[in-house]
Amino acid sequence: MGAESAPSDRTAYRPLADRLRPRTLAEFTGQAHLLGEGKPLRALLEGKTLHSMILWGPPGTGKTTLARMVAEAAHAEFEALSAVLAGVKDIRAVVETAKATRASTGRATVLFLDEVHRFNKAQQDTFLPYVEDGTLLFVGATTENPSFEVNSALLSRARVYVLKSLTVADLVALLTRALNDTTEGLGARSVSAEPEALRLLATAADGDARRALNLLELAADLAVAAGSPSRLTVAIAEQVAEGSYRRFDKGGDAFYDQISALHKSVRGSDPDAALYWLCRMLDGGADPRYIARRVLRMASEDIGNADPRGLSIALAACDTFDRLGSPEGELAIAQAVVYLAVAAKSNAVYVAYKAARADASERGSLPVPLAIRNAPTRLMKELGHGDGYRYDHDAPDGHAAGQRYFPDEMPAQTYYDPPARGLEIKIREALARRRAGNPN
Repeated sequence: MGAESAPSDRTAYRPLADRLRPRTLAEFTGQAHLLGEGKPLRALLEGKTLHSMILWGPPGTGKTTLARMVAEAAHAEFEALSAVLAGVKDIRAVVETAKATRASTGRATVLFLDEVHRFNKAQQDTFLPYVEDGTLLFVGATTENPSFEVNSALLSRARVYVLKSLTVADLVALLTRALNDTTEGLGARSVSAEPEALRLLATAADGDARRALNLLELAADLAVAAGSPSRLTVAIAEQVAEGSYRRFDKGGDAFYDQISALHKSVRGSDPDAALYWLCRMLDGGADPRYIARRVLRMASEDIGNADPRGLSIALAACDTFDRLGSPEGELAIAQAVVYLAVAAKSNAVYVAYKAARADASERGSLPVPLAIRNAPTRLMKELGHGDGYRYDHDAPDGHAAGQRYFPDEMPAQTYYDPPARGLEIKIREALARRRAGNPN
């Protein structure tokens, strides 16, 4: 659009992503697990029998579009609110409009609430009665786990459909259609594209259809500006995709899913997968200090005494990052992750600690046995504190066999059961001898 375009032309401009919003199931990209033949959401849309629902998925996967399709399938009015901007007053206004519409035309109203997870409990409770009595057909959209963010009362009245990120193949097909569409797409601009350029844009979009189309529109503008014939090259695609980011919602589901993947890769002794998830998190903007703290936890929980050096290496990685900062210090975290992944594994201390904590919590304040009480004063000694205690270092082997350390009212427990792996092979053998009363 040239500088001489009339103001009305500029006012009429609509982004490519909005112009290509699907109007039918045939135009919808992705979500075959919900919209393929015989799949649940497709059956509902085609059968016209609908219910309240929550659409949970990443950005740009079609949540708003599906909500509009729901309203169309139900021959209902469509009212859209964003939980970021709307409040109780806005919901009440929609309810009044919905009541008037039903009274005058008999038509139902679909209330689409985008980012429903941003509404607090009181706000969600405002429209719950109107979902129950049929005044509203509720469709919520969220990028967060609804089991954490949506009221249980509302959740029980709405089916949750999980949308998935679009694949690169899905997005390439969408971009190709956008380039060839002469009605709402870019077909009238006669822009051709190198296949690898489209794939590069699709990859940079990271599963987000809206973002892919925005990138394509910008790339097409650059291709047209470069002269005739207009060709979207890999060089142009690289220029547009530069600085693209990976999806990483700090504190949200993607955050916890990825740290879980890193932890489980370390536990599963896969250094390559562990490095991949580490880099995914760093690429997405995770705080390296947070990751380093989680690596410390892995060293204690999953390596433990099978290789005590793991904890030292994890601590050293934290210290190194504090001294070097990013990006140099991130290599030390990577070193620690790889070491822990290939180290011998043991959660014996973790299991023992949890069991001991449970006993400490459940058995009450059992007194310390007299033999192992502190006895710094004459009175305490007269009361029997320390009586019968045998000093281990006085024993020839450094262990006073048979000494009881648990409370008298509590049977001796075996919390720590080291596996026959790594250093704990030796620990297991020594403990077995001592528990049998044979320290040698």
